[in-house]
Amino acid sequence: MIAFVRGRVAAVTLSSAVVEVGGVGLEVMCTPGTLATLRTGREATLPTSMVVREDSLTLFGFADEDEKQTFELLQTASGVGPKLAQAMLAVLPPDDLRRTIAADDVKTLTRVPGIGQKGAQRIILELKDRVGAPVGGRTPAPAAVAPWRDQVHQGLVGLGWPARDADRAVEAVADQAVGVEQPDVAALLRAALRTLSKA
Repeated sequence: MIAFVRGRVAAVTLSSAVVEVGGVGLEVMCTPGTLATLRTGREATLPTSMVVREDSLTLFGFADEDEKQTFELLQTASGVGPKLAQAMLAVLPPDDLRRTIAADDVKTLTRVPGIGQKGAQRIILELKDRVGAPVGGRTPAPAAVAPWRDQVHQGLVGLGWPARDADRAVEAVADQAVGVEQPDVAALLRAALRTLSKA
């Protein structure tokens, strides 16, 4: 098991980052919010979780240990694989997930692409006693300096939304970035997802 990776960020793509560790480039799958904190050429440390399949070894990276532990806990619910767990964390940070599950908030959970009402009810039932209380005090992710529109659009498309819907959602949240020198891409992405879930 690879518990974390530390090294120079060699590349950042729509859904992953390549971190150079000892001369080897490791591809790490990350949420848009985590990717927004990474800069090509800078050092980074990412807690990681390795998912082993018959035909692949996939490394998932996280902003912090709390996000990693939540990712691993989510997968203990039936029907939740690593991609769906990552999509859940892209829409709802760990504390928001804890509040949602504790409050039996099926509607909020169904905002995650790929989760319907029955799936949300099952996840809440299976995780309610194990997810714990919100920990609070988490520092927000550093704001992105890259053009936020592209990052939010690419994040939505990466989560399975059609490009046309992604364009509409980006426009809907554009006013939140007006006059902000470094918009918070993760917050804008969550706002865009909320817009899409209401449509």
